[in-house]
Amino acid sequence: MRNVPLDEVDGIDRAVLAIGTDYPPGHLLAFHRHRRAQLLYGATGVMQVETADRSWTVPPRRAVLIPPGTDHQVLMDGVSTRSLYLESSAVPWFPARCRVVDVSPLLRELLLAAVDIAPEYDRHGRDGALVELILHEIRNLAPLPFDLPLPARADLRELCEAFQAAPNIREAPSGWAARLGVSGRTFNRLFLAGTGLSFQHWRQRACVLHAIRLLSAGLTVTRTAAELAYDTPAAFSTMFRKQTGTAPSSFQPR
Repeated sequence: MRNVPLDEVDGIDRAVLAIGTDYPPGHLLAFHRHRRAQLLYGATGVMQVETADRSWTVPPRRAVLIPPGTDHQVLMDGVSTRSLYLESSAVPWFPARCRVVDVSPLLRELLLAAVDIAPEYDRHGRDGALVELILHEIRNLAPLPFDLPLPARADLRELCEAFQAAPNIREAPSGWAARLGVSGRTFNRLFLAGTGLSFQHWRQRACVLHAIRLLSAGLTVTRTAAELAYDTPAAFSTMFRKQTGTAPSSFQPR
């Protein structure tokens, strides 16, 4: 199925529904939830998924697992998706929190094929076998560290979201403390309590996730390092590899 609203097919008696959807640049799917679990795969473009307490950056050719009943919004940047909507009974092992995952070449081809099968596919025929193989493949997907915790406190969350949009590795916590009207020590305590990370650790992760978006859009490693205010591309690349386990160039368009 392609470009079909989930509500029109959600009641079909099948464990898995596959829908492909094309979105215009900058499209925002406002906060919503699904009855089914969802595997949201971006064949192209970058997605940013946000819930009440966290955001996830989803580069091209990766996916995010979204548990059933989870309120979330998705910002699409030139994205063509392939979504699986999964009955909970078919995926009892599904994670309780959103998770970005790597997608193997085999699963990628299966997802591309799945959107072309009939909604009421023959459970015992070829299409049913394809669905069973998909379920087998997604059970063991490797998680990726592409999440960023967000605090519940409104004024602190506003600062975090503004930083996400234009991060700078040199930004100091003292400026945030001043804007909140608290001491540096109080700010550090509030930030750790709200995110589970120190400001320095959170700042670095936010820079990495923004770098993934820039690199996926075609920026060079040198330009990306400059955008984030790193002293040298080498310093940026070292940090990036330490955080993600791979080189920045691996996220550039192929």
